[in-house]
Amino acid sequence: MTFYKRKRRMPQVIIVSLIDIFAILLIFVIVTTTFKKAQPNVTIKLPESKSAVAAEKSGEPVVLSISPDEKLFLDKDPVELNALKAALAPLLQRSPVPALALKADTKVSYGFVIKVLDALRDAGVKGSMSAFTETK
Repeated sequence: MTFYKRKRRMPQVIIVSLIDIFAILLIFVIVTTTFKKAQPNVTIKLPESKSAVAAEKSGEPVVLSISPDEKLFLDKDPVELNALKAALAPLLQRSPVPALALKADTKVSYGFVIKVLDALRDAGVKGSMSAFTETK
């Protein structure tokens, strides 16, 4: 009796379907990636809030940061308290006026925060100002 040997096919990887899968993964990664705005290298421990809600996003706010040693930063630039009004003047003349957000460390004294808020009011900042907090 003679047995015929079947020729074994070499295993093949279907490249076309792999390209489709990689394209879909690439699109997924691009869409889900968040692009963060560069923030100054100031280490700030934000206070926690139990009842705060996230504000509506109306563009990127201008961030006023207060470090633990009570130094002010307007976005990345250091600003003195008495020069805050002059630093905010060009921002307040823009149309539309950008949103302003306060980011203060928990170790900053309450009195200094009030001085900053008074300086903002003197500079002509109107309306409510959002503040950054950490959620539990």
